Amino acid sequence: MTLPGLRGAEHIGFTVPDMEEAHRFLVEVLGCEYVYTLPEMRRDDDFMLEHLNVHPRSVVKEIRFFRCGFGPNFEVFEYEAADDQRPEPRNSDIGGHHVALYVDDLDAAVEYLRAAGVRVLGDPVASRNASAGQRWVYFLSPWGMQFELVSYPDGKAYETQSDVILWHPARPSE
Repeated sequence: MTLPGLRGAEHIGFTVPDMEEAHRFLVEVLGCEYVYTLPEMRRDDDFMLEHLNVHPRSVVKEIRFFRCGFGPNFEVFEYEAADDQRPEPRNSDIGGHHVALYVDDLDAAVEYLRAAGVRVLGDPVASRNASAGQRWVYFLSPWGMQFELVSYPDGKAYETQSDVILWHPARPSE
């Protein structure tokens, strides 16, 4: 059995400490398109706990949606938490995560981010083994969230031995 009707990832939701800062970063630095905003969500019942797994008196101050080229949309939350805020998890923490963005020219993208004052974590790394053909590098948003740039314009090594092909610009319709 598999999930009936699965087509792919539709959006990635994440929480930011300052919506205006996140908006500037996503639109002016990364080049995402702002799509729309949902207003404040405040409840006096258990809706927030039952549906979002947050403290029932937490307030969603605002939700904004962004489109960043191909792939899933970003659903960005700013909360007024009723309980303690936790720091941004690292990759090694349970719940740790990052958002990977595909770029055509990794070196040009890294140079652009550095010129924009974005903290890039080291230099691009060439993947090996099944991911040979890919290069990647991590960078941080102004609020510390981890992002990654990846590029594999000629595909990845595993594709020569597998029926599963990841999307990339050289084969957009497959």
